[in-house]
Amino acid sequence: MMFSHLNDKGRVKMVDIAAKPVTKRTAIAQGLISLERETLKIIKEDKVAKGNVLAVARVAGILAAKKTAGLIPLCHSLNLTCIDLSFDLGKEGIRIESRVELEGKTGAEMEALTAVAVAALTIYDMCKSMDKGMTISRIKLIKKTGGRSEASGSAREKL
Repeated sequence: MMFSHLNDKGRVKMVDIAAKPVTKRTAIAQGLISLERETLKIIKEDKVAKGNVLAVARVAGILAAKKTAGLIPLCHSLNLTCIDLSFDLGKEGIRIESRVELEGKTGAEMEALTAVAVAALTIYDMCKSMDKGMTISRIKLIKKTGGRSEASGSAREKL
């Protein structure tokens, strides 16, 4: 099996996308941050001392998607046209979902995954003083469209 990020001598390289066509591409990712019920209640009621947790996490996720190429060494810089994050508060925690769109030569899977991860880390940071048992898990790609290989991952999880 040949890896796209390795040359014929096994050295790391950035994939050359010059010959690829520009297509509309989307990527949807999700993840979960598990919290105590009391913490969820305080978030729902917008009573966290540091501010509105979900608003701050949304902005953090958007910024993270935009900065992915600076965080992941072999990612291309992308001109993203849409970044959206949603939060579903359930019994065991908060399901975070990101949707990233662009018109380009490569997909935005890493940007969607990074948005979810940083949004979850932001929730963790804002709530760590009141909930020592939080866990971040199940970060995964749900769907990607555009390009040669459209793919769907496992179904969205219910909380």
